[in-house]
Amino acid sequence: MTYCVGILTHQGLVMASDSRTNAGYDQVNLCRKMHTFVEPGERSFCILTSGSLSLTQSVITLLRDEFDAGEGLAKARNFYAAARAVGECVRRVAELDRSALERDEFNFNINLLLGGQIKGEAPQLYLIYPQGNPLSVTRDSPYMQIGEVKYGRPILDRGIEAGATTLEVAAMYALLSFDATMRSNVTVGPPIEMLLYENDALEFDRYRRFKADDPELNVIHRQWERSLRRAVEELPAITFKACLPDTP
Repeated sequence: MTYCVGILTHQGLVMASDSRTNAGYDQVNLCRKMHTFVEPGERSFCILTSGSLSLTQSVITLLRDEFDAGEGLAKARNFYAAARAVGECVRRVAELDRSALERDEFNFNINLLLGGQIKGEAPQLYLIYPQGNPLSVTRDSPYMQIGEVKYGRPILDRGIEAGATTLEVAAMYALLSFDATMRSNVTVGPPIEMLLYENDALEFDRYRRFKADDPELNVIHRQWERSLRRAVEELPAITFKACLPDTP
């Protein structure tokens, strides 16, 4: 399984992904789900992927071939055009593989997050659906998730404030979102890759890869757990009545 999240703030962008493709009692497979495409000083893109590894690899390969040839993401005139270029590669892979997959009762089930910036525009963040169509974040919903999203969503809903949450604080919320997901679902796990992009940098120079035994990651996990329990203990006591109400 997979969990990826992108958060767009007034200061820049946070992109984070796990590295687990499947997990069982006797086998854990790892693979990177974060991919970058950079023309320094002109454009920087980060793509996070979820779904079938063979399909996402095909999409990234097509995008990389286009980028190296000066096409696709390399020549998109604006970020919406870049999102459309990613969607077009998704559709090309779908044309190649969808019928064979569905014949054997497999779904074409990939989703991608595209974040970054093109010179002259503000940073942006898009979700690319399996059909290739893009959806942009909004001020009211400044983050996107793909993969196993339900466990890590509540902390983001409560904590991320458009126009107020700083880049560093957003990164912490992203880590806590992963912490909640990994606590409840063994199919999501480290290493966790995290990239912070500052407005108008037009390159990626703030990156971390958190392994399972990373000291900072473990300190954050333990301190967050203690703080959460302490906060619950400090809440006002619940008042109970002496007996059950009458029932019909």
